[in-house]
Amino acid sequence: MTEQFEAMPSDWTRALAIVAHPDDLEYGSAAAISRWTSEGREVFYLLVTRGEAGIDTVPPGQAAALRESEQRAGAAVVGVTSVDFLDHRDGVIEYGPALRRELTREIRRRRPELLITLNHHDTWDGRTSWNTPDHRAVGRAVLDAAADAGNRWIFPELAAEGFTPWNGVRWVAVNGSPHPTHAVDVSDHLERAVRSLLAHRTYIEALTDRKPEEYCRALVSQATSEASARFGGRPAVCFELFPR
Repeated sequence: MTEQFEAMPSDWTRALAIVAHPDDLEYGSAAAISRWTSEGREVFYLLVTRGEAGIDTVPPGQAAALRESEQRAGAAVVGVTSVDFLDHRDGVIEYGPALRRELTREIRRRRPELLITLNHHDTWDGRTSWNTPDHRAVGRAVLDAAADAGNRWIFPELAAEGFTPWNGVRWVAVNGSPHPTHAVDVSDHLERAVRSLLAHRTYIEALTDRKPEEYCRALVSQATSEASARFGGRPAVCFELFPR
């Protein structure tokens, strides 16, 4: 018998979602975020790049502003009004202390109980579907920065800048992981998830020959249906949860 997902924790009020590119959250977490904001929880977005290398037919200089605009629109659909960018170059994010420091600063600034990120593992399926270097670098840096944020002796210069230690991160939730453990019932939030993904229309039109609306609806339906088999038959978004 397939092991069932546990329900995601609900005793929190503030989350910070940190991913590499515009659309990373809309391709997986948006329905869950829609539910959380509708319940009165506060969710902030932090994008490490502006996704300027993501559209083959649009030069990076034009794509950056376009993708930023689409990301803000997609976030607004699911109740997120705060969207920040770190300006790393798309496709060549480097994991290391510099990235951890930036994420630590933002965690201390937002002081979340829950961090949300995208798959940090080498593959998407646990076998041969290779993940991108940006996703791996950012996901791993988020997991590390969750601890860095609470340690006054790591990046002590941040305290001098006003970013005092925050040891209140209780979980890191990784979407798109090949090893999910928890899920969120999103039965009432599928339509908002579709519209949130559809906000990335320029990106999607360059990605597929299908009609954007059809593409988005099929993707959200498939993803939440696959998770439902391990969550009591309810449409769900799943995460690999790392408690702290």
